[in-house]
Amino acid sequence: MPENDTFISSLLQERDELYLELEKYRRADQGALEQALNKNQQYEEKIRQQDEKIKHLTDQLAWLRRKLWKPNSERFIPQDPNQRKIDFDGLDVIEEEQTLIEEAQQEIVTYQKKKVVKKNKPVRLPLPEHLRREQEIIEPEGIDENYIRIGEKITEVLEIKPGELYVRQIIRPKYVLKNSLQLANEEGESQQGQKAVVIASLPLMTLSRSNAGASLLTWMIVGKYHYHIPFHRMIKMLEQSGLLLPASTVNGWFAASVDLLRALYYRLRDIVLSTDYIQVDESTIPVISDKKQGTVKAYLWVIRAVMENLVFFHYDRGSRAQKVIIPLLQNFKGAIQTDGYDVYNIYERKKGVLLLGCWAHARRKFTEALKEDTKGAQYALEQIGMIYQVESMADDQGLDAEQRADLRKRLAYPILTAFEKWLYAYYPKTIPKGRMYRAVSYTYNLFHRLSRYHLDGRYRIDNNLIENTIRPLAIGRKNYMFCGNHDAAENAAVVYSLLGTCTACGVDPQQWLQDVLTRLPYYNNDYSKDLAELLPHNWQAEKESR
Repeated sequence: MPENDTFISSLLQERDELYLELEKYRRADQGALEQALNKNQQYEEKIRQQDEKIKHLTDQLAWLRRKLWKPNSERFIPQDPNQRKIDFDGLDVIEEEQTLIEEAQQEIVTYQKKKVVKKNKPVRLPLPEHLRREQEIIEPEGIDENYIRIGEKITEVLEIKPGELYVRQIIRPKYVLKNSLQLANEEGESQQGQKAVVIASLPLMTLSRSNAGASLLTWMIVGKYHYHIPFHRMIKMLEQSGLLLPASTVNGWFAASVDLLRALYYRLRDIVLSTDYIQVDESTIPVISDKKQGTVKAYLWVIRAVMENLVFFHYDRGSRAQKVIIPLLQNFKGAIQTDGYDVYNIYERKKGVLLLGCWAHARRKFTEALKEDTKGAQYALEQIGMIYQVESMADDQGLDAEQRADLRKRLAYPILTAFEKWLYAYYPKTIPKGRMYRAVSYTYNLFHRLSRYHLDGRYRIDNNLIENTIRPLAIGRKNYMFCGNHDAAENAAVVYSLLGTCTACGVDPQQWLQDVLTRLPYYNNDYSKDLAELLPHNWQAEKESR
């Protein structure tokens, strides 16, 4: 026992000495060791954050490379066309629902297999008969009276002449009474009450105090906003024809023409908002800002009456805020189809309004997630592809709205039911903040809007119609670059609305605008006439009825 006590005492003494020595070193380095440990933890945290940022940037770079170099198509083609069976593992589907789903799937697949795809062979079409023919006769050499003409061989070659500038002279002959003694008195009339000098009235000009005719104004407006040619290029084209026009003159003509068209634009807007089914979207347009000495990203709102094929653009100081759309649609009653932008959420609670979603936006997000989660994204795209195939079946069979709605309820709705349950079950399996996570959460959160299209055969499955309407705006941005100010952006909205409606109705914008610019001054002088008569769809109907 004494030996053990001695050993323990010596051990304790040794520990005390080590502790004192350690304290001496700690006082000597003044906490440098603890600081080093803290710095090491900070470095580890910084490295972790950098690793996360690198992963995020790598993912973003892969997505941008795909956008830049790969075909920008949202049509999903499965790797194995024969593997189309839906896997219901993990889905809470009752037996009755599963039977309906399998039957719907089988009918869709069977239809697609039986569908005959006609391949169009390239054929040189004959040149239109209405084009003027200039004949060029080439006689063979050595022909004399011993030859008899038995026929001819005609080869047609399409040629073009550049546009021709010409001056329209309006000549109004003046007449005077033969008897010079019966000339006008101070009031300009003869003693018999006849006018001494007679001259025809000048027809109303498109722009008063201007020598620009309706055809020239039409050429410039359609050239910029339909064919996307900036004004400065048109000025160069006119200069080659010997006409020098200052840019200020051209801009003045355009502004005055839009002022003339503005009342027609407002009439179009009223008609669009009086319908019961519209699609709404918004797109950017660069506008020069005086405050920032550069361009800012402004927004044009686009609204399309789907069934009537009418379109109008709305500009409100470039804002994309909810305060713009609320007063614009305050009196609208019916269905509104949009993407998932949050400002439209208010219409979920508005009486008399049914909010529809866009399956093209949902499909696009799963397409972007293919590389991150191939299996999950592929399954989602297969289900979306099936409901699009139902639409193809309806198109091929020429079904009306009521028949299309019945087909959707029978085939598309069971697939939608299963897909919604799959989204709910798959959500926990996704990587937080990843592309698949965003695709699943976007689709599931908006599923009530996305599935409503089956309620009415008139409703579209997606918003592609209005995206096609916006496409000329996107092309125009790449050509004329920007709008000079807010007024210029408002003018662009007016022109895009009217020309967009021409495109939607299948009306030649050149013919329509030239005729309307000629007739509008007479409508402005007679308020009993309805401007709606000049809108493209009514104009075309009037033209066909003549």
